[in-house]
Order: sequence, then C-alpha cells, then structure tokens
Amino acid sequence: MTRSLVPKLWTTLRAGYTRRQLFNDLGAGVIVGIVALPLAIAFAIASGVTPDRGLATAIVAGLLISALGGSRVQIGGPTGAFVVIVYGILQHYGLDGLMVATMMAGVLLIGLGVARLGGAIKFIPYPVVLGFTAGIAIIIFSSEVPDLLGLTTGPLPGNFVGRWSAFFTHAGSANPYAIAISAITVIVIVLWPRIDRRIPGPFVALIVTSMLVILLGWPVETIGSRFGNITAHLPTPHFPTVPLKVLPSLVQPAVTIALLAAVESLLSAVVADGMIGGRHRSNMELVAQGIANIASPIFGGIPATGAIARTATNVKNGGRTPVAGMAHALTLLLLVLVVGRYAARIPLATLAGILAVVAWHMSEARNFIAQWRAPRSDVLVLLTTFLLTVFVDLTVAVEVGMVLAAFLFMRRMAEVTNVSAVTDQLRDEEEDTDPNAVSTRQVPAGVEVYEINGPFFFGAAAAFREEMAAIARRPKILVLRLRGVQTIDATGLHALTQVVRQCKQDGTQVILSDVHAQPMMALARAGVIDVIGSDNLVGHVDEALDVARAHLGLPPAPRPAWTPTVARQERRRTPRG
Repeated sequence: MTRSLVPKLWTTLRAGYTRRQLFNDLGAGVIVGIVALPLAIAFAIASGVTPDRGLATAIVAGLLISALGGSRVQIGGPTGAFVVIVYGILQHYGLDGLMVATMMAGVLLIGLGVARLGGAIKFIPYPVVLGFTAGIAIIIFSSEVPDLLGLTTGPLPGNFVGRWSAFFTHAGSANPYAIAISAITVIVIVLWPRIDRRIPGPFVALIVTSMLVILLGWPVETIGSRFGNITAHLPTPHFPTVPLKVLPSLVQPAVTIALLAAVESLLSAVVADGMIGGRHRSNMELVAQGIANIASPIFGGIPATGAIARTATNVKNGGRTPVAGMAHALTLLLLVLVVGRYAARIPLATLAGILAVVAWHMSEARNFIAQWRAPRSDVLVLLTTFLLTVFVDLTVAVEVGMVLAAFLFMRRMAEVTNVSAVTDQLRDEEEDTDPNAVSTRQVPAGVEVYEINGPFFFGAAAAFREEMAAIARRPKILVLRLRGVQTIDATGLHALTQVVRQCKQDGTQVILSDVHAQPMMALARAGVIDVIGSDNLVGHVDEALDVARAHLGLPPAPRPAWTPTVARQERRRTPRG
C-alpha cells in the first residue's frame, strides 16, 4: 500500500501522540458533536427523511471518515450540499432507492481513490463550484420558508417558481410565534459568538427556543408533532433492496452523489490544510468517503461528506488529529442516547432558522458578487450553473457548467496560441532584447520561417492551417520553429502532418527546430520525422538555417556575437527577400 492510501490516523499515532493533544482533541470533539446535533437533524428534515437518519449519518459516517480519512482534522456527516440531491432522489426512487444509490456512490468514491484520481477534482473550475453551491443555498432557504414563517401550505410543487408562488398564495397562514422563534434563532446564532465562542451558537439557540416553547406554550410545530419521538438508539443494520431493473436508473444519481461528495470533502480538506499548515491525502480521503457512504445507509443514514463549517470549528477549538473527529461522533452518539427523547420538543422553526444561517454562509454572497468583476466567460459559467441549479437540476447544472467552462477555456487557449511568419516581420527595438530572435539572423532567399507559440491543440490547428494556406508562393525551404510549443494533441499533430505531406508534394523541404520533449515523442510516433528526415529535425534556429543553406548549396552564414548594435548593423547590410 502506498503512502497516499494510508489513513492519517495511523500516521499521527505513529508520529507520537501526547496526553495534552488527547485532551485538546477530546475537547474539540465534544464541541463539534454539540454543533452537529441540530445540524444533523435539520439536514435530515430538509432532505425529506426523519431526524434519526441524519443523526445516524453523522455518527456512523463521521466516525469512519475521521478514522480512515486522509485529513488530520476533517469532520464528516450530512451537509447542506446534499439536501437538494437527497430530496430529489427520494421523490423519484423512494427510500430504498436513495440508500442503494448512496452505496453505489460509495463504491465509485473508493474506485476514484484507488485509481489515484483524488487530484483530478481540483480541476473543477471555481465558477462552477461557486455557482452550484450558491444555487443549493437558495434552494435550501426556499425549502425552509414554510417552517420559518409557520405556513400551512400542504404539498408543495417541486419546481422553484411553483414553490414561491405557493408561499405567496398561503402567506395569510403565517404563524407569528414561528416567525418569532425563527428570528430569535438567527439573532442568537449571529450574536452569541460575541459572548462566548466555546459554546456553539446553534446549540444555544436550540436550548433557548425549545425552553421558550415549553415554558410559554407557544403553538408551533415541533419535531415530535411531525415525526414522532426520536428513538434513543442507533437503528439496527438493514440492507436496502431494489429490483434489478431499477439499478441502471440509479447510476446517474449515484454519480451525482459521488461527484458532490468528492468535491465537498476535498474542498473541506484543502481549507483545513490552510488552517493547520498540513497536507491531506486526497486519494485516501476519497476511499474513506466511499466506505462511509457504503456503511451509512446500512444503519439508516443518508449521503455524507466533509463538512467545512464543522471542520473549521474542530480546528478553532484545538483539534489536530483524527481522534477529534472520532470523539465528535462518539459525543453525538452519547447525546442521542441520553437526551434523544427530548429532541422531539425542538421547534421546526428553530431548525429552519439554523438552516437559514447555513444557507447564507453557503451562498458565499461576497464571493458571488465579486465574481462579477471576473472575465465575462467566467461570469457566464457562474450564472449558467447557478440558474440551472435553482430552476432545473443540480446534475444538469454541473454537467452544463463543466462543458461550458471547458469550451470557454479551449477558446482562450486557442486565442493565446498564434502562428506567425517571422522571416519578413517588422522589426523594432523590443526584438533586439531576444538573442534568439530570427531578426538577428541572415535568412537566405527562398526560405520562410514560421513560429508557433502556445499549446498546439485542436483549438489552434485551424489557425495553423489557414496561415500555411495563405503563403502566396511556395518557398524552397519552410522552417517551422516550435520553441513555444510545450504540448501538441492529435488534432495539432494531424494538421502538422498534412502540411508536411503537402509541402513534400509541392517540392518544399520542411525543417523543424526547437522541438520540446512531448511534441518530439508525438512526432516520432506519428511518423512525421520519417517523412521530413531526421537530418531536418534540429535543436536550434541557427542549425535550421544552416541546414537550409546546405539544401540551397550556400555556405554557412557567419554568427557574430549578438548585441543590439550588431543586430541593427546586420539588418542594414543584409537585403531582405
């Protein structure tokens, strides 16, 4: 097993684990466990499942992610990012379908980690990530509006516009007590850190509002009135079953869960690295996420991933090893066993207020607004992903956003790649600063020198063909200088091969110079070197011009020491043509 697939727990324990660090980890784990209690319940309810499933996810998946993961401080469990996905899968495929899709996603995550693809996740463009997370935040907030206001709406439409239309239609049914509970929750969460940062604000808000409802008898809906009592124990293991004919339809939901779990967990791990000055193992993190998402449904849980906010809370309270994450899961288990029966009295408006704050932080409103100053192509990707997430579907949003970002990236790369004739180009003082400029050489008549700058891929191949076709009179020698080409793809290679073969038919000898390693290997495999001859593949433009003179029967040109003054004098003495 390579080091990239070794859990961080094993590494940290072998490196030496002190009693002081143990106490720090246990203290951080207890605090994060208290934070996770209301969040796990809230995320479960928002996802359309019962509260105990959110708690089971936080306990089982949280324990496995910390024990087996590739990050020292990652905290795993249900997150807001999964609310939209879980709700949609639940509506289409039922609870067993959701469980099976989650387990399939776990297998995919393990496969990604074993295949060492953890580093590939970082290539998802930031506008895509920001777009779908902001869109998810809007949907989470929208799903909590009925509980925030205490509306009596009945079944709601699945689409965003239909939901808000129903909210306005039933605005008259708003419950002032629910609105008060929601407002108090938000105020406590926002202001409590100014009083004490050791005790989590959401937990304080939960206690305060629950006591208000119990003592004052406010008529608001609670967890117990909607879902019944929460059992004070973990559910027994249960393997979900679905008909075989349904499995193919669960592939896309499973891929969506796996992709989002990978992105969220690795983003969280990167943020944690910046906070502790560490370095996570992305492949091991994916394997741990996969194992956790296989185990979670067996115990009645839902999809899990790394939670950025809870991970940051862990770090800020002194957690520095996976022991803190394991302590968080065990703390949550104790809370469920000891006070689980009292969770039924928690007002739903309180959980809605907590999720409203979560949605605000998740939206990254400042970064979203700041992106409007980015290049227009990035703004287009951001808005497309955001709007598709809100109005269509998260899966569609990510797919379209990725494709659009890829096309726009290829367009930008094609724009920075240029093909230019340098034999008779205008010379200016700035060119004299380059000792390898063609303007400092004597180019004999009948020789044309062209230079390609930038990656020679399919986006630039068309420009190359057009430039070559624009040569009015076929030269005797065509020198293609590739010093600016670090990479070439199949389309660029095909375009270059066509030009070489056409030149051979026209009686023009092609000479290649300054070829880098990757293009050299590609040219050799494609047989281009055999066509032009190995003697016509040289390492520098001076050698290329010497070979050209040899083909023309001319003696080699003298090479004076290069200086700007010598270059200007040389141009005055040498006629162009």
